[in-house]
Amino acid sequence: MAEAAKKNGHIVMIPFMAQGHIIPFLQLARQIQHKTTFNITIANTPLNVQYLRSALSSTSPHQIRLAELHFNSTQHGLPPNIENTEKLPLNLIGKLFKSSLSLEAPLRSLISQITEEEGYPPLCLISDVFLGWVNNVATSLGIRNLCFTTCGAYGTLAYISIWSNLPHRKTDSDEFWVPGFPQNYRFHRTQLHKFLRQADGTDEWSQFFIPAIALSMKSDGWICNTVEEMEPLGLQLLRKYLQSPVWTVGPLLPPTALKGSKHRAGKESGIALEACMEWLDLKDENSVVYVSFGSQNTISASQMMALAEGLERSGRSFLWVIRPPVGFDMNGDFREEWLPKGFEERMRDTNRGLLVHKWGPQLEILSHKSTGVFLSHCGWNSVLESLGHGVPMIGWPLAAEQAYNVKMLVEEMGVAVELTRTVETTITGEQVKKVIDIVMDQEEQGKEMKEKANEIAAHMRDATTENGEEKGSSVRAMDDLVTTILSPKHL
Repeated sequence: MAEAAKKNGHIVMIPFMAQGHIIPFLQLARQIQHKTTFNITIANTPLNVQYLRSALSSTSPHQIRLAELHFNSTQHGLPPNIENTEKLPLNLIGKLFKSSLSLEAPLRSLISQITEEEGYPPLCLISDVFLGWVNNVATSLGIRNLCFTTCGAYGTLAYISIWSNLPHRKTDSDEFWVPGFPQNYRFHRTQLHKFLRQADGTDEWSQFFIPAIALSMKSDGWICNTVEEMEPLGLQLLRKYLQSPVWTVGPLLPPTALKGSKHRAGKESGIALEACMEWLDLKDENSVVYVSFGSQNTISASQMMALAEGLERSGRSFLWVIRPPVGFDMNGDFREEWLPKGFEERMRDTNRGLLVHKWGPQLEILSHKSTGVFLSHCGWNSVLESLGHGVPMIGWPLAAEQAYNVKMLVEEMGVAVELTRTVETTITGEQVKKVIDIVMDQEEQGKEMKEKANEIAAHMRDATTENGEEKGSSVRAMDDLVTTILSPKHL
């Protein structure tokens, strides 16, 4: 084994404990494995490793290994058997972030074990932007550390700069400049999650994020799940701010091998894939509004009522992946009182709307010709999946860097309109109808947005194309990344 390893080299990857991070890390591992003979180990807590194992089993390259890092959730004030953000109420998310610091000792043990077995340490550690302490581990062992941001460049820059500088604390105005962006750019307080709005450098969120980001910024380079031609401004600004190389290896999306599977990536669809596809097959091209807020998010009960009214009032067909509202168990049973009286029945009888409970086959829905717009929280994976299929968006950001993604989609790309922000706002059915009409209008703005979304889809396809000597930008970036990992680290 040691001889084979010496020839191959070893990379250890450590994602943060959230599905929106774990899945892109797995895709990145697959991409590197496709290009090299490196042994790759993805290290995480036992339950996340179990999830990864189920996601890997369908397309299992032997070079991708999984390593469990000891973790006991109850020692960190978390419920038993909770090891990621999936079923965690918002008030406990801070504890999960803090608990990730406890993975340092087991990671050091894993690296010692690999070093002992193979005769030399791993070539490289690839760590999550939230796990800045990995950089300390790498530095102490003389190993290269690369930071992987699972978001786009623009959203990453806004996120790390706002946390590092807390610019909203330095003004009484609702609008403020964010270091790293052009002087005339303005962000708004309502684009900040309430924890960040209230952060002053002494609270528990600041005490985790500020040092974590500062350490990640000291890494030897950054890997970004985006495409060079998709966000040129964001990448230019991020490279300047970090003063580090940034490799654009996106879009890191689930492989086509997983398409068509009802249990894709360990999830179970709330409705048979066939039923979804049959319903979409009956609809005209670009006529359906697809609504989903991702696996981690939901909206308030009053917002849900207004969204339903607006969808009905719009007169358009829609497919809505729906979960219980904020304040209720997101994975629990759905009550009809959360929707207008007789709503689900009317939609079923007229065949105008399809309500899918809990989870739907997103890639298949977005790739269907009938899907015309995606009303989304605009998490980065959803943005890539939507634009990768040329589907314009209606933004309703709820957390993390989502509001910054929407700002870019609206202002830089022209492929989205924003409906509202967070779960705290009040919206009306009329507002919902109005934004749907804008995006679905095939004469003016809607037509332009569709054309721009198709252009971005073409950029994403071209970036991952490998045709003999002709290589797309993401393929070239991956080649360059592998060369860097293989080159000696200058201490």
